[in-house]
Amino acid sequence: MFEYPDSRTVPEYHPHQPYSLLNDIFRLSQTLSHVSHLHWIVVEDGPATVPAVSWILHRSGVPHLYMATTSAEGMPRRGWTHRNLALQYVRENYDRNFDAVLYFADDDNSYDVRLFNNYIRNVSRIGVWAVGLVGGAWVEAPHVSAKGKVIAWDVMFAPNRPFATDMAGFAINTKELFRARSATFNAHCAKNYKQGPESCFLSQFGFTKQHLEPFGYKEYPKEILVWHTKTSKSKTRGPKRGYAIE
Repeated sequence: MFEYPDSRTVPEYHPHQPYSLLNDIFRLSQTLSHVSHLHWIVVEDGPATVPAVSWILHRSGVPHLYMATTSAEGMPRRGWTHRNLALQYVRENYDRNFDAVLYFADDDNSYDVRLFNNYIRNVSRIGVWAVGLVGGAWVEAPHVSAKGKVIAWDVMFAPNRPFATDMAGFAINTKELFRARSATFNAHCAKNYKQGPESCFLSQFGFTKQHLEPFGYKEYPKEILVWHTKTSKSKTRGPKRGYAIE
């Protein structure tokens, strides 16, 4: 997604599976309708866009772009190709002098609107923050020194990664996307798939963790503004009775 000059943000969303159930995109649309100056880039995981998703997007009133693509051959089927399509669109269609921030927002996560208004909107380079219920832990977060610098990662999964954050735990100012135009979720990242794509992607911007902008670490109690929730598959059955379900 993106936010505009005096209110910057850019979330990008993609379903993980073709024709995913509509409850996730519906819930996310209700959250984003409370965030101003937002451009929502939605990338469907499939050969074509889905009419029922289009209806939800239009009814939300959130400015948006809806595209569709399938995973490129040899790439993990976890939204890598879809994020690359969004990155390509931004670099080809946005003014490099436009002050905005890019954020990758999965549709099934849970978001507090303060994440957008208090954190993402204020990212000047690359911002990071805590994410709840991720990587087998209650919370993953940057470990911040008394001087406000990220010096380590409080995570259970692969803590020695250069950037041991979840996809929901960072956002990038678009000026950095134009400066590092080749930064993508690429084949090199795919070779290190078990380490996750986040660290490989962020390493392409030429920063160290000390250059990151941490948010939310000073507050007490420290709140989590994004949760890595996931809609589970239920054993639903029976007719759809003419209703748009997926």
